[in-house]
Amino acid sequence: MSKVLLIEDDQSIADMISIYLSEEDYSVFCASDGQQGKIMFQKHEPDVVILDLMLPDTNGLELCKHFRSVSSVPIMIVSAKNEVSERVNALMNGADDYLCKPFSMRELAARTTALLRRSSMQGGGKPAETSPAPESDKDIMLDLEKRCIYLHHQPVETTYSEFEIMKNFWLHPGKVFSREELLNKIRGIDSFVTERSVDVHITNLRKKSRPTRRNRNISRRYGASVINSKFDVFRLTVPRATKKLLKP
Repeated sequence: MSKVLLIEDDQSIADMISIYLSEEDYSVFCASDGQQGKIMFQKHEPDVVILDLMLPDTNGLELCKHFRSVSSVPIMIVSAKNEVSERVNALMNGADDYLCKPFSMRELAARTTALLRRSSMQGGGKPAETSPAPESDKDIMLDLEKRCIYLHHQPVETTYSEFEIMKNFWLHPGKVFSREELLNKIRGIDSFVTERSVDVHITNLRKKSRPTRRNRNISRRYGASVINSKFDVFRLTVPRATKKLLKP
């Protein structure tokens, strides 16, 4: 039975979510504030975290960043803040999904299932999905078992989705992926997330894999992403004529 850690200070909402997910065969642990959430996170080691942004003792975004710094567990934000900037900020700071209040319990359960499905596939899969043989001259290396990215032999912190994106490029050097293909691979074809979220994750990866301005491992173009065999990283390319379309 999958374990869900729900951190929500509104007792009525917490009760509804807990009851609904319990009926869907999830084991739900509830916390009403950030401090209790940290304690239960360490105690129960949940498979997924559902986190409200507005908590009485802490900013939910800071709590999200804390969980991400110690674990790759999928994190779904649930919040009444529905501005695009809020959603993007949460995704850029470690969240894997964002659901605006009010929401359907059925949709919440479906999103939870999608996150858990992708997470459960991390260690399995096809025999071909193994780490390429390490080479000392490579800028970026992936350890699929530990789910860790190394830049110049130094570990780089990533979210679950960021790692999944990089893994697909790493396992298929030279292959071109569209945004839709990447989204389907990391979230499943029944995902409720827009293709724009892929841009956010790739932007984060570009920043994390570019320690200096001169060492720009990732360049941008539009519509497709591909491993650059020279640097063993990927490129998302955008023509000048279409840059306006990508602005919020």
